[in-house]
Amino acid sequence: MDMQQWRECLLAGQWFSHVPASLQDSLLDNARLRRLAPGQYLFRRGDPPCGLYAVVEGVVRVGAVSEQGKEALLSLMEAPHWFGEICLFDGQPRTHDACAEGACTLLQVPQASLVRLLDEQPVYWRQFALLMSHKLRLAFINLEQLSLMPAPARVANRLLAIAAGYGEVAQSRRLLQLPQEQLALMLSLSRQTTNQILKDLQHQGILRLSYGEIEILDPERLRVLANSV
Repeated sequence: MDMQQWRECLLAGQWFSHVPASLQDSLLDNARLRRLAPGQYLFRRGDPPCGLYAVVEGVVRVGAVSEQGKEALLSLMEAPHWFGEICLFDGQPRTHDACAEGACTLLQVPQASLVRLLDEQPVYWRQFALLMSHKLRLAFINLEQLSLMPAPARVANRLLAIAAGYGEVAQSRRLLQLPQEQLALMLSLSRQTTNQILKDLQHQGILRLSYGEIEILDPERLRVLANSV
């Protein structure tokens, strides 16, 4: 990809496409290309702030692992998602690990470049606040679902959210590159429970399961399940 292709990729995202063109230009002008090998870490929990990132190819896995080896998988970041903005606001260390799920290409806007840009154009702070508030809204929704919804409804909601790029893309997709183990980790469910729910949905003709993939065959029926309590 060249710079124009990166721009076209990122313009498919709701956040980048709605910021002023001057901010788009500034972000791309200051961006550095980062390529990660499968399993390579972009940053780890506790690392100092290193800027803002945009995924242009591949998938970045965001989560954490406890001292006992238990993993919490928060999200799988795909193009055209931007992430890493929390440290821009508070200057504190990274809250979670981020590593490449496979070969991955990102754009990095360094922390110093962002701070300088915002010192010169403080009006842009609102755009970054919108980026962070969207994720905060999603986090609150996920907490509510964890407390109130039965497991099948939580599975349905998460599949629909992933298909819609968590609200970042205009056109939902039906084929998800999503191993069942990763879905279970994101929902704090056992792999056995998640597998059984997915098999039931496949039996009903709502999903089609294959190795590492989940295809949504009937999104309307999946939405009905997502709204059940």
